Amino acid sequence: MTQSSGLLRIGTRGSPLALAQAGMVRDALVARGHAADNVAVTVIRTTGDVVQDRPLADAGGKGLFTREIEEALLRGDIDLAVHSAKDVPTVLPQGLMLAACLEREDARDVFVSPRAKSIADLPRGAKVGTASPRREAIVKRVRPDIETVLLRGNVNTRLRKIDEGVADATVLALAGLKRLGLAHRATRIMSVEEFLPAAGQGAIAIEVRENDETTRALLAQIDHADTSVALACERAFLGVLDGTCRTPISGHATIFGPSLQFRGLIAKPDGSEARDIAGTGNRADAIKIGIEAGRELKARAGAGFF
Repeated sequence: MTQSSGLLRIGTRGSPLALAQAGMVRDALVARGHAADNVAVTVIRTTGDVVQDRPLADAGGKGLFTREIEEALLRGDIDLAVHSAKDVPTVLPQGLMLAACLEREDARDVFVSPRAKSIADLPRGAKVGTASPRREAIVKRVRPDIETVLLRGNVNTRLRKIDEGVADATVLALAGLKRLGLAHRATRIMSVEEFLPAAGQGAIAIEVRENDETTRALLAQIDHADTSVALACERAFLGVLDGTCRTPISGHATIFGPSLQFRGLIAKPDGSEARDIAGTGNRADAIKIGIEAGRELKARAGAGFF
């Protein structure tokens, strides 16, 4: 339909962050010469947006933020889908592919609290709100005495709940805060070494139909190659470990010219045990590096780790 009408339809969730990210993709396409009037943003409500009263794993898993958008893409109702890369399941529906990424924003996590300057400074028995098993496990690894409580909703909703005292603190992605103009809400930015990010964190992934060569060619013009290579490594790592919403997994790749550095971590949900891995290699071997790191950690952890 893109070819016949000239209209390029971007599918996205309706949260402020999702709309900001779709707008970034739209702006990138316009900057490359695509007529602004011929790029439309279509909001699609996902199950993940509707279900807010329980962890994603209990409601059906990671794909709850992408399923309805992918269905619209397969039907031809939209031409491309814009996602936070960390929300995209490791296995895509048949006929779809990730075609491009914008340049990655800062991938670090931030600590947000009106009560303390860091996780270490929280009072004993404090409550940290999160819906992420990864964040919960890392917090409990540092502070086993801390209680974690479910905190769902978009970024603004979670910040409001912290202000209202639903929990003493939360952990959020710096990238989301920056894209919303809310970076000042970060009490402390945590280093990658102390709080290893989720695979895909900070990256915007663009999904298309595999057979839509016209849209794929357009997206190739805005793809940030380093980000796409790093994401491929991280997703390969996740794929080996069968990462789900129940599994605390971190994975972060960084590109330095022809080289790639990768760090991965798996943890028990209560933070009582963790295994990590680090390695370097050639960027051309990004997927291989991710797969091998996943296999090694899986072997080290043993069948009953999770």
